[in-house]
Amino acid sequence: MSNWPNPILFGAAYYFEYQPDAAEGFETEAARARLIHDLDLMAEAGFSVIRVGESVWSTWEPENGRFELDWLQPVLDGAHERGIAVILGTPTYAVPPWLVRLYPEIAGEHRTGQRIGWGERQEVDYTHAAFKFHAERVSRKILARYADHPAVIGYQVDNEPGLRIFHNEGVFQQFVDRLRHQYGDVETLNREWGLVYWSHRLTTWADLWRPDGNAQPQYKLAWRRFQADLTTEFIGWQADIAREYAREDQFVTTCISYSRPGIDDTSLTEGLDVTAGNPYYAMQDGLEMPAKGGSSAIDWNTKGAWALYHSADRMYASKQAPYLVTETNAQAIGMPWWNEPAYDGQWRQAAWALVARGAAMIEYWQWQTLHFGAETYWGGVLPHSGRPGRTYRELARLGKELRKTGGALQGMVPGADVAVLYSKRSEWALAAEPQIQNDEGGPEHRSFEVIHGPFYRGAFDAGLQARIVHTSQLGSPEEAVAEYPVLVAAGLYAEDDDMLDWLTAYAAAGGHLLVGPRTGYADEEARARQEVQPARLRDAAGVWYEEFANLTGEVAVQAPKGSPLELEAGAAAVKWADGLYVEGAETLAEYVHPHYGRFAAAATRAHGEGRVTYVGAIPNAAFGKSLFQWIVPAGAWRPEHPSLTVTSGVTGDGRTVRFVHNWSWDEVGFPLPAAATDAIDDTAYEAGASLPLGPWDVKVLIEQ
Repeated sequence: MSNWPNPILFGAAYYFEYQPDAAEGFETEAARARLIHDLDLMAEAGFSVIRVGESVWSTWEPENGRFELDWLQPVLDGAHERGIAVILGTPTYAVPPWLVRLYPEIAGEHRTGQRIGWGERQEVDYTHAAFKFHAERVSRKILARYADHPAVIGYQVDNEPGLRIFHNEGVFQQFVDRLRHQYGDVETLNREWGLVYWSHRLTTWADLWRPDGNAQPQYKLAWRRFQADLTTEFIGWQADIAREYAREDQFVTTCISYSRPGIDDTSLTEGLDVTAGNPYYAMQDGLEMPAKGGSSAIDWNTKGAWALYHSADRMYASKQAPYLVTETNAQAIGMPWWNEPAYDGQWRQAAWALVARGAAMIEYWQWQTLHFGAETYWGGVLPHSGRPGRTYRELARLGKELRKTGGALQGMVPGADVAVLYSKRSEWALAAEPQIQNDEGGPEHRSFEVIHGPFYRGAFDAGLQARIVHTSQLGSPEEAVAEYPVLVAAGLYAEDDDMLDWLTAYAAAGGHLLVGPRTGYADEEARARQEVQPARLRDAAGVWYEEFANLTGEVAVQAPKGSPLELEAGAAAVKWADGLYVEGAETLAEYVHPHYGRFAAAATRAHGEGRVTYVGAIPNAAFGKSLFQWIVPAGAWRPEHPSLTVTSGVTGDGRTVRFVHNWSWDEVGFPLPAAATDAIDDTAYEAGASLPLGPWDVKVLIEQ
């Protein structure tokens, strides 16, 4: 990243072709004036990058084989003249009408034989040969035309892949071939999937039924994994094409929406040079701390400061490396009834929060709010009028700060007090066989996120920094202990023996292992284990259970006499309760309930050189915060004020950077534990000085 114009790139997606003045290209004086005006405003706001081109295949290729490639040249030239770099996108996620008309068979099917209606985006089965032929052709035309342009620093292939689960005949036949190679014969598949149940035993591979009405969880898990592999293969194929044209100083990526059902972000990013993601979040009171209510289930548009940090840590986790933010809120993002533009200061807060957790680029969606289309009310940097307003002024201030401080943050690695494990296999298994109820009493297909989220949030609310680590990224237990003294394994439902044994070895090597609900209950095929639960963790944890329950409301928890855990008022279990019996462990918390009171809600036990703490419930915010305050005692930089957060990182030259946020309307002072200098305004503070923070404020401090 050292060859980029600034260590932290800053800008927006720019689609001049969407503007009314662009109807005739750059042939009119009005169009040329609009482009100059836009680019000058960007330069004045400190923009160092724009993203272009990925959404308009029908502009690049108006009809089959007729290409219009020169229209983007003035945009790239104008950007380069102003020192603004360009990320060039391939338009394969939004196909033109003529392609669907000529090849109706490329339409994806949401059920077997039922095509996805055309008129939105990403409706196409991207494994189909006809689609791939045309996608490759248009991509190569664009890449060949602009790869040598000096403004282009990288390529984004496609856009937010994995939106659909495809049921096309060709896709299904690829799935059958995958199973045949994986399992070898149908008898092995019968045994591994338990197909004796309900008379599902196969005699031949031709007996495998379609996924539409399938109820077998082993099949569902395999189907989801396969769909994610298709997405990885598709993006990898496009990335390889882009690399044929890319210079050594140009990167290749795609932007990820992490809630998409058809992605495995760790596999997807293996073939990319850098992770890029699109964190959207609720603004205004949605960022207030302490938070008032709100769900702990992560979705594409998050709510809560903790969830914004979770989005950042998910992006860092994909490659355990710095990442690009290719889209985030310029104004309110969503439907016409979701208009909640940021309070003054919140743009700075969110951007610096993302930078604090590893972002090497902050790019907004988009430059100007659209006048038409499905995203007319996804607000841009400029409003519908095109006149710079409050959003522009706030972002210009941020651009100035990033220009000044970006170099000082070169090579920064975000801090981590706690590691929280993430498992795509368990996510898919719990989506296939949901075990958490949604608020309406139906199946919560985001069951993994509903379990995982509150533990991450508990660490965040306790003032800790959490590093999300995928189960596929773990080294030896000893290495993990050295890097992460606390490790959370919650919702790891469908894991193999090696993973569960690794967890106990981590604790034995000196780590504090926090185990949450559903961990270890099933094996890698999502078959319920026959051991006493928690399987393979029972002895190390000193607890066991034989029953469990869905909770439809909060069940209060209390710390029994002698427990080292101090619970905040209102601590409770939500949505789930294991009926824990303590056998060798110390009870930390118990339910306050005429039935559940016989069980422990949480217990802890020394194991080897470390410790295992088992939490049999999904904790509410007060319970989760209390758990992590006990696990990791307060340090000097952990703020006491409930609206403050302090995160940190270590730069490439060994300096510690502290990011202090005030997520409220209050003016707050934070007593500094050490001398530090404000990287934004150069104010020097002595140790013990009170750092002043205004409403919705953030300070970036270089510790002395």
